[in-house]
Amino acid sequence: MRTTIRLDAALLADAKKLAAESGQTLTRVIEDALRMKLARQKVRRKSPPLRLPTTKGRGLLPGVDLDDSSALLERMEARS
Repeated sequence: MRTTIRLDAALLADAKKLAAESGQTLTRVIEDALRMKLARQKVRRKSPPLRLPTTKGRGLLPGVDLDDSSALLERMEARS
């Protein structure tokens, strides 16, 4: 099937160079690249959602500010 697409000039030049170096047609290079991209998208969609392990706890200690890294470091060093 014929279709018209617009490509960035540098991208087209790279694709033509790859086609020449690999002995393939420009059409074949573009088709292969598109197939690879579509295959990666399908793999991503099938992945189950990421679940992070959690543990039960009592939450933050009173007075702990997670945005204050120097205070956290002092607190951790004091516990050692």
